[in-house]
Amino acid sequence: MPSSPTVAPARAGLQLRRAGGLLEVLERLPDPRRTRGVRHRVAGIVAVALTAVLAGARSYAAIASWAADLTAEQRAQVGLTRPVAPDASTFRRVLAGLDAVVLDGLVGAFVWTRTATVEGRRVIALDGKTVRGARATTDAGPDQSAPHLVAAFDHASGTVLGQLAIAAKSNEIPTVRTVLATFELTGVVVSVDAMHTQTDTAAAIIGGGGDYVFTVKANQPTLYAACKRLPWRDVPTHTYVHKGHGRRVRRTIKVLAAPAWITFTGAAQIAQIRRTVTRGSKTRAGKTTVEVVYVITSADHRAAPPRVLAAWIQGHWGIENRLHWIRDVDSDEDRSQVRTGHGPQVMATLRNTAISLLRLAGATNIAEALRHHARQPDRPINLLLTS
Repeated sequence: MPSSPTVAPARAGLQLRRAGGLLEVLERLPDPRRTRGVRHRVAGIVAVALTAVLAGARSYAAIASWAADLTAEQRAQVGLTRPVAPDASTFRRVLAGLDAVVLDGLVGAFVWTRTATVEGRRVIALDGKTVRGARATTDAGPDQSAPHLVAAFDHASGTVLGQLAIAAKSNEIPTVRTVLATFELTGVVVSVDAMHTQTDTAAAIIGGGGDYVFTVKANQPTLYAACKRLPWRDVPTHTYVHKGHGRRVRRTIKVLAAPAWITFTGAAQIAQIRRTVTRGSKTRAGKTTVEVVYVITSADHRAAPPRVLAAWIQGHWGIENRLHWIRDVDSDEDRSQVRTGHGPQVMATLRNTAISLLRLAGATNIAEALRHHARQPDRPINLLLTS
């Protein structure tokens, strides 16, 4: 499988095979400003902003304060050679004016080259998230057109391989297919939630040489009912138990060959997943919840036996727990006041990149890693320089 995706082909042929360091990649960013009067290089501004985000900065003002506290030598290490640091208005103007699609493409391609396959397959989860704090306020109240960002998340490494913004969540279904078109899908497994269990999405993934893992829930009642009527009682059960965070999770999976009435291109197997969660905390001791979903996949029983298929399904929810939740809680994204231009998407990309770099460096607790890097400015700078 090729080592990297083709990113934003309509933009400028941004195809990376084995990229250099991240600083070298950022040098490819087009500067949104007029040439006259430019004092700081765009790559240096983005690089310093990224080190600030690695130290926990959440706003343009915080990024500017971080840059001002660095020594001239530290700033020069990441590409800002002037003795005076950029101010908050410079960061705002540059980051809001950047071509966010190109930035996402460059960073995503860079991360792709730093991640590996698992048992010969790369598994990617796709899901969207609204940046709620980016809603503009009008005389009539908050504008509901907050940017909605669809991200591609690598199951194994916990890194972000790409992101695309859309105006409203109702457009997420075709946008997922647009995101898929930016990747070389040969040998890749794509997992999506129930919203994207669509025939066109299946055709796009199979046409690209990949496999899909689709979830079927009650939002498609006819398909869900048909899946439920299959003879599951006669199918062998595979059970996996996980304990942690004050709860016990028991997952059972039953797998059948896909019946002929399933019309998704390439459908090979259908699975029933029963997830039983028993909470053992003092406040909710013994409370049990049960969820049953069905999964349709194009991977056959050789490529996806029950153990592997169960791992793919469990891994899909990592995009919620290991990305969206971290951006909301550790970076307080939903209360961000960055609203103008491409600023919301660019700041989300910087947060994604910070999470990816920390994961590639071996961090398992992102909150602690951010605090660790905030204590010494050389730490985020060294992480950026060695990526």
